[in-house]
Amino acid sequence: MPKILIIDDEKAIRNTLREILEYESYEVDEASNGAEGLEKLANDDYEAVLCDVKMPKMDGIEVLTKAKEIDDDIPFIMISGNGTIETAVEATKKGAYDFISKPPDLNRMLLTIRNAIDKKSLTVETKVLRRKVTKTREIIGDSPAIQNIMNTIDKVAPTDARVLITGENGTGKELVARWVHEKSNRAKNTLVEVNCAAIPSELIESELFGHEKGAFTSAIKQRIGKFEQANGGTLFLDEVGDMSLAAQAKVLRALQENKITRVGGDKDIDVNVRVIAATNKDLMREIEKGNFRMDLYHRFSVILIHVPSLNERKDDVPLLAFILAASFRRIEKIKLQWQYTRIAQHC
Repeated sequence: MPKILIIDDEKAIRNTLREILEYESYEVDEASNGAEGLEKLANDDYEAVLCDVKMPKMDGIEVLTKAKEIDDDIPFIMISGNGTIETAVEATKKGAYDFISKPPDLNRMLLTIRNAIDKKSLTVETKVLRRKVTKTREIIGDSPAIQNIMNTIDKVAPTDARVLITGENGTGKELVARWVHEKSNRAKNTLVEVNCAAIPSELIESELFGHEKGAFTSAIKQRIGKFEQANGGTLFLDEVGDMSLAAQAKVLRALQENKITRVGGDKDIDVNVRVIAATNKDLMREIEKGNFRMDLYHRFSVILIHVPSLNERKDDVPLLAFILAASFRRIEKIKLQWQYTRIAQHC
């Protein structure tokens, strides 16, 4: 049953809208002001929101702006008794799905709600499908090094063994990780990627393990971490050499016990995740410097795959050049076809 949130400072309006929506088999929740509405949005999931524009302290436009920071996909339908074109335009620019004047036309309001819910469902489904159908590029190369990598992937992928992929930036470590997942028994489930170097050290634990509401200042809502998101699938930890020692300790525990604890939480959560790690650093040297844990290195490196740079496999240069040239020719052919189509349309 779809759940709708009504944010309006007039109790009579809320009661009327509730009766109409419950008659149409919607589950309804209410908030008498913007602050209460934002609190409910942070703690519950709604299919759509009906929000009044003119409210004391915090008006509907401000509520809309802050709500989009909590959940950008939730459709907001703004309602107002003295709405103007300028207000409607502003609401639309801020991300409102639609703008309805008071008293609302019943048929139009219900149709708008149905369309808004359908749009949200399609948006979520599209994001899921886009992740599922994204085709992994082929690994290109005839050199012994590339053939060895592909043979290793074929042997290792069907197992649940952890893999550590090493190599310089731009050599294709992520591509190797994707193929290990694609050829594994977990391929039907999610591959979750985390670039450890791109996340500030103070946020890496929250990113990996999630957090509970109130765990820190900006934790306004419970968050599911990457380990939980990858449950049943594969977690690709890129640039693990940049991970803080505190985060390394928690990752080690997760690998040892197959359990994680959210930041600010005290409950253990079971996870079934295959971890693939990658780094452009010499981890043995980082261990000597005290920047990386030896025990974590051994957990990661059950299987080692080194991806050589193009300088180390010059035999692959002619093949890569041929494929790039063929790709450019296809692009130019498409451009010419488009130009001919435009010319034909003007003749």
